Amino acid sequence: MPVTKELPLIPAERALKVIGGRWKVFVLYYLFEGPKRLSELRRLIPGVSQKVLVQSLREMEEHGVVDREIFAEVPPRVVYTATKLGMSLRPIVKALC
Repeated sequence: MPVTKELPLIPAERALKVIGGRWKVFVLYYLFEGPKRLSELRRLIPGVSQKVLVQSLREMEEHGVVDREIFAEVPPRVVYTATKLGMSLRPIVKALC
């Protein structure tokens, strides 16, 4: 999936734009372990509302850090995974955590 959002040119500013925010680092941290559903992420990250979590996931998806896969089931199942770009942020997130 191509990165659709315009990012700053300075690398440090670009990294902060992608993982900045209160919950994005936590989301990435748990996605490094493997694919997760929205409900799993909500259980793992206490204190985050569903609205904010979905908003953070969508922003990270726009930046190409997270991939969302929708399965054609009833009810629909959505799984989030860290992309190759997202996995490249692992040392940064590990240092922050």
